Amino acid sequence: MAAALPPAEREGCERTAPRGRRAKEREELQAGGSQRSEHQNHARELVRQADLSQWDALVIMSGDGLLFEVINGLMERADWQQAIRTPLGVLPGGSGNALAASVHHYSQAPPAWNEELLLSCGFLLCKGLVRSMHLVSVQLASRRRLFSFLSLAWGFVADVDVESERYRHVGAIRFLMGTLVRLASLRVYQGRLAFLPAAPAPDSSPNHNSRRNATNANRNAISNSSNDAVTAKRPETLGAAAPEDTLLPGLDRPVPDSWTVVREEDFVLVLAVYQSHLAEDLWAAPGATCADDGAIHLFYVTAGISRPALLRLFLAMERGGHAACGCPHLVYQKVTALRLEPGAAEGLITVDGEAVEYGPVQAQIHPGLARLVCG
Repeated sequence: MAAALPPAEREGCERTAPRGRRAKEREELQAGGSQRSEHQNHARELVRQADLSQWDALVIMSGDGLLFEVINGLMERADWQQAIRTPLGVLPGGSGNALAASVHHYSQAPPAWNEELLLSCGFLLCKGLVRSMHLVSVQLASRRRLFSFLSLAWGFVADVDVESERYRHVGAIRFLMGTLVRLASLRVYQGRLAFLPAAPAPDSSPNHNSRRNATNANRNAISNSSNDAVTAKRPETLGAAAPEDTLLPGLDRPVPDSWTVVREEDFVLVLAVYQSHLAEDLWAAPGATCADDGAIHLFYVTAGISRPALLRLFLAMERGGHAACGCPHLVYQKVTALRLEPGAAEGLITVDGEAVEYGPVQAQIHPGLARLVCG
């Protein structure tokens, strides 16, 4: 098992464990084969060139940014179809630990933060059970394509993601500080949004208890199948072509008639999230019950919302109650593809919390493309 660690200069930002315990964990990871990333995109370069056959899994001990690098490095390989099937594990070690919080949530354990979250993820990692994880293909205006495991954001959330970097030294609380600063100077963002609604699940039921039963059934299927163990034999490579975005027209073409075009063009935020959590303490998508539910959970807030109302939404998000607040400016929709066309010449768009090229962007989900160690 190989582990990827964050750059040394970020150690002071990690809040997952005391320094002594963190050093011991790093020594243990070194024994199994670990590599510290030394600069931005270093992990991307490493996995793009590595001989993956010597490891059963890749474990990322950092925040969400390093995992973003690893996934895109795997997808840039000539043997991407085989490489992306390498099981990925996460241990929280950064200021943003959304996937770690989501993995913990999918295990149906009580909420956990900091050391408790690290212990939970470590325990799930030791169990060695693997599930499929969907990825989202993101097309940028320059025709560049990225692969995302967590979120695509524009407006308020993207601004907080990027602007809160100046508070990175305080850890995960940086997002709270960034939210308060951005609330003080609330902006409206003009643009156009369209999406392809997800087809309703054939066995959907209003009974919320069905979630536990379905999750337990999935867990049993994983534990009873040798194909889903961490040590499972990887499938043979089928070809070098990247997965085709069959749901997306060219960015220079209109969206198909089957898509929904949002009438409003003034937004406070647009957030597409595909895991349950956006941060350790933000349960952004209560409808996401596993890492491969086949849907993008799209939220957008239209202009006209007051600062107190927006603050209440984010406070409710800590316990997953924002969709039930009855806010007339908040819209939630499960989708499989979307397109966003900002109206302003300058601004911020983030993918998995990382700033990307600003301009028209579209995305579609690819179910089951990756594999996640999640117990």
